Amino acid sequence: MSLIKSISGIRGTIGGKAGEGLNPLDIIKFTSAYATFIRRTTKITTNKIVVGRDARISGEMVKNVVCGTLMGMGFDVVNIGLASTPTTEIAVAMEGACGGIIITASHNPRHWNALKLLNEKGEFLNAEEGNEILRIAEAEEFDYADVDHIGHYSEDNTYNQKHIDMVLKLDLVDVEAIRKANFKVAFDSINSVGGIILPMLLQQLGVQTITPLYAEPTGDFQHNPEPLEKNLSDIMELMSRGEHDVAFVVDPDVDRLAFICEDGTMYGEEYTLVTVADYVLKHTQGNTVSNLSSTRALRDVTEKYGAEYNAAAVGEVNVVTKMKDTHAVIGGEGNGGVIYPAAHYGRDALVGIALFLSHLAHEGKKVSEIRRSYPEYFIAKNRIDLDAATNVDAILERVKDLYKNEKVNDIDGVKIDFPDKWVHLRKSNTEPIIRVYSEASTMEEADALGKKIMDVVYSLKG
Repeated sequence: MSLIKSISGIRGTIGGKAGEGLNPLDIIKFTSAYATFIRRTTKITTNKIVVGRDARISGEMVKNVVCGTLMGMGFDVVNIGLASTPTTEIAVAMEGACGGIIITASHNPRHWNALKLLNEKGEFLNAEEGNEILRIAEAEEFDYADVDHIGHYSEDNTYNQKHIDMVLKLDLVDVEAIRKANFKVAFDSINSVGGIILPMLLQQLGVQTITPLYAEPTGDFQHNPEPLEKNLSDIMELMSRGEHDVAFVVDPDVDRLAFICEDGTMYGEEYTLVTVADYVLKHTQGNTVSNLSSTRALRDVTEKYGAEYNAAAVGEVNVVTKMKDTHAVIGGEGNGGVIYPAAHYGRDALVGIALFLSHLAHEGKKVSEIRRSYPEYFIAKNRIDLDAATNVDAILERVKDLYKNEKVNDIDGVKIDFPDKWVHLRKSNTEPIIRVYSEASTMEEADALGKKIMDVVYSLKG
């Protein structure tokens, strides 16, 4: 059993003893701490908290515990039912709520679940706020409402359509062009909420031919739910028959987006944001942001339009903060996360799909042809396992000093930017390891660079 408490929420496997897995006692404790924090800090007077969930098997149980706890803390609960993470985010803003809780373990397997926590803007809490919630939970520093002040419960199942309406109203979403292109689209929604909302979106975008795969929202995932090539053989095989123009793949909470080309090959999740940014920048002047571990191709595309690219520390909240600071018009993460401020400040696969189909309709090219138009980079991922007693920070400082003549960024670990490649070292917050990401023009070169820096680290710890 696993239970992981972090600044972004609580995540764990279902079952086990208290404190060892994600069970009702721990859910109550953490939800109570969140409600206490919101009560102390919110300036919103609606007294509402929005709750949405993905289709995981444990979702109904977790939802009942969360909603009951929030009511016990005196908050009025608006349950929007089976809903994506971005749908829940926009529901918080539309409701004028004090905050929101998304019940989803994102791309984790079926036996996991989690609580993601939102502020009154429908955005994730920052590190300071997350740490305060962890402190309140540990101290059990909460008081429940008396009988006359227990919160009320209501359900609102209209937010999937409201989310789609918001997407359709975006200036750069060209529904007429998409309809005229007569696209044939497949999708894999891994037995979660994407199976509910993606057909609605595609139909209203004017797509006539839609082929679903694993669309029934049972929570019984038919493959590993992370949208990586090694997990997507079924949708790739479907596409290889040459009967569709593009396939979209989402994770269980629909904030990550991957494309499959018309010939069944992977587009590459790193290039989801790159492609959407290309379309946005073609029509909008402004800057871009991604995290330090994302592909350099976004920088290249940004500079092609005379705009400025900036890197943020890893984590959606850090990307959003940097986007606001630099007035970025598009940003996100290399794992297929598209953040488009004209919609809202959150990763949103629906927004990504609508913008990509608009781009595809305007270009009049095959998906594989669009992919080949971008600079070719490959990212290798490795890890260094260390002893628990190892001073990881000291090692990273020494690595930074060794490469002080290169372009070094230390806002999140150490990233060394060489003229034609880069390597990024990040320590884990939960175990004694260093994650090593490296990018170059071939996978062999990227992996070799990562292994070279790993050897440097091993020599330092020795």
